[in-house]
Amino acid sequence: MTKTASARALLEATTRGLAPEPGGNRLVPLIARGAARPETLAALALEQRLVVAADHRAFLRLAQESAAREPASEPFFTLLARGEELAGERLGAFAEACGADGARSAAYVPRPGCQAYPAYVAWLALNGAPADVLLVLHANFSAFGGYCAAVAAGLRRHYGFSDEACGFFDFFAEPAPELERSARTAVRAALDAGRVDEHLVHRYGRLLQAYEAMFWASLEEPAPDGA
Repeated sequence: MTKTASARALLEATTRGLAPEPGGNRLVPLIARGAARPETLAALALEQRLVVAADHRAFLRLAQESAAREPASEPFFTLLARGEELAGERLGAFAEACGADGARSAAYVPRPGCQAYPAYVAWLALNGAPADVLLVLHANFSAFGGYCAAVAAGLRRHYGFSDEACGFFDFFAEPAPELERSARTAVRAALDAGRVDEHLVHRYGRLLQAYEAMFWASLEEPAPDGA
């Protein structure tokens, strides 16, 4: 097996191994069939605004750390950070369509279960080796892309949202060939240097998967006082 094939195989195996449990996300199917409440969609917009901002900073930190420790991983995290910027630019239209902008946004009280995910991403940025974190995030984004595709379809079909209002979810649902190429290059370099710890990748990935599931489940809970 070539080094490129080995890197691709590891990325694919990690993605399969960290795939969400079937039925573990109850909210996305509700949105897909038009059964989610409008206030839940508004909470999704407001929570995602906080997640995007936090993840953007975490990915910049990972890019900076990679430049010093594992240069081959730096382009991947730089692309992720840029992606959060672009996604954030598209999120406003969704928030406006949900009535989750202006004063409502300023007064919103975040749900702890939703913000556990970006808190753990920040922990990974501070404590994880870049290549290990890359594998975990690559797997998570694969699952998140599928969620976003289902959400975008449901918003159009059942809620009458415009293409602009669905742009945030479309962005994450689309293939990202440049990101894939940078991931393979980084993993190949890490394998060559013996810097991949698959035990830690599994541990980190299972935790991140749990926090991802917690994010979606928390959106269905009653709003905190003041939200």
